Amino acid sequence: MECELTTLCYIEKDDQYLMLHRTKKKNDPSHDLWMGVGGHFEEGESPEDCVLREVYEETGLTLTDYKLRGVVSFSDNDWYEYMFLYSGYDFKGSVTVCSEGDLVWVDKEKSVTELPIWEGDKIFLKLMNEGKPFFSLKLHYENKVLRSVVLDGVKWTDEQIKSYL
Repeated sequence: MECELTTLCYIEKDDQYLMLHRTKKKNDPSHDLWMGVGGHFEEGESPEDCVLREVYEETGLTLTDYKLRGVVSFSDNDWYEYMFLYSGYDFKGSVTVCSEGDLVWVDKEKSVTELPIWEGDKIFLKLMNEGKPFFSLKLHYENKVLRSVVLDGVKWTDEQIKSYL
């Protein structure tokens, strides 16, 4: 099974995140969901190279202050991914049109509680909003339904998972 390497960045401004509503890309497993911006590594890129390039390509913004918040691994049937999760705190430029969907500034709390997002995203967004320092998060899905969570090496109970969803 091949493992994908990706980055994802939640750019912050005025207690909001810049969110991408994924509506334009064909055959997108995240179609009609909301998330931060990011994408796949290109050959020879570091996580920092990738996040800076992806943020610029998708938003037109150049990050000037950002931080690696965690590493998240995802699995579902024959899919496996390692994602480097970032927060962006300052930037230069203006938001442009994105070829993958619509970019919208969304209240941080609304992004977790009201928008359609992956179940696991609710967990890491809450961890980020709570100010948790760097973390390792393992999310296992079965047919796009979250089945298990391991945070910093500790497997969560079903009750812990439900409390974050």
